[in-house]
Amino acid sequence: MSAAPLPSRSSPAPHERARPRITRLILQDFRTYPALDLALEHRVVALAGENGAGKTNLLEALSLFGPGRGLRRADLAEMARSPGPGSFSASVLVDTAYGEHRLGTGLEAAPAEGRPSRLCRIDGAPATSPAAFSEYLRLVWLTPDLDALFRGPAGERRRFLDRLVLAIHAEHGARVAALERALRSRNRLLEEAPDDRVWLDAIEREVAELGIAVAAARQEAVERLSALILATRDDASPFPFATLALEGEIDALVAAHPAVDAEDRYRAMLREGRGRDRAAGRTLIGPQASDLAVRHGPKDIAAGTASTGEQKALLVGLVLAQARLVAVMSGIAPLVLLDEVAAHLDPGRRRGLFEALETLSGQVWMTGADPALFAKLKGRAALLHVAPGRVGPLNSEATP
Repeated sequence: MSAAPLPSRSSPAPHERARPRITRLILQDFRTYPALDLALEHRVVALAGENGAGKTNLLEALSLFGPGRGLRRADLAEMARSPGPGSFSASVLVDTAYGEHRLGTGLEAAPAEGRPSRLCRIDGAPATSPAAFSEYLRLVWLTPDLDALFRGPAGERRRFLDRLVLAIHAEHGARVAALERALRSRNRLLEEAPDDRVWLDAIEREVAELGIAVAAARQEAVERLSALILATRDDASPFPFATLALEGEIDALVAAHPAVDAEDRYRAMLREGRGRDRAAGRTLIGPQASDLAVRHGPKDIAAGTASTGEQKALLVGLVLAQARLVAVMSGIAPLVLLDEVAAHLDPGRRRGLFEALETLSGQVWMTGADPALFAKLKGRAALLHVAPGRVGPLNSEATP
């Protein structure tokens, strides 16, 4: 599969891209916030406060306006304030090129019998799922948990890549979830009825269709991201460029064959591997076994072997490139959430980060324990102080 040009003919021109901005965040019984109504004007928002004050909680609330489980991947019930009613709500007012829209989500308290349910609303009308918010907002984030991305297991890198694909194609999450269900069904069938060929043929057809669709979406994202990184490469940047590649048998199929042929070949691999997979208790071949290989471009070394500082800089550069790609492919400049990103950067890289953020057209939210980290942003950002349950201006000059 050849790399697609950037931008594609279907991508909007830069001047046509939407630049949505959160102008108001309202929380009720969310995490440490009994109630919060925060009005904003700036494109860059910096949140300073002690550890445990609730800075990341604000980013998590914003992350709920994208498909998926949010930046902590927590269960919704965990987000409800404790002690509290067992429910919560979060809403944002979004300023878009087509006017203001109010997006809302939350957890409805569980009835006497049954489970609590998630609610989503757009301008007061019910929405079927958080994927509907993608018409108004796209999100990209970086959290301290990602610092070990290059050294950790392949599953973390797949999840990182799937979040990028989700920011571009909101339906990707549903496909990944459907693939996981189909794989569980196949594993169970191999264990309980390994000789039932009719059912195995049927479930393997579903696995092949979903698996190739998931792998193809990942492949497109990696190719486009690689092309963007190459096109915007700046050897003077404090954030080194990355080279990317997908590694896995199914990724090789997708790269070498049309989708229909790739499905047929994958289905044959599943059929031939039934005995081996039954013995292993899981399906060994598929996009669930792929890995995203990342290399430090200037040094041409595996990212996992670079120094801790180099890995952090490489990760920041990769997330900034992601934000640009989302803007190109979706036509919407994403909301960028950066949790404790500046604390572990040296002064030169911190200055480079702030300069790079100036080139992004989307709104940026950052957190940090030390207000001094954001001193260079004075007059150019909303500088806010976060204390348990409340948010206020860091000083009078930084009031948004």
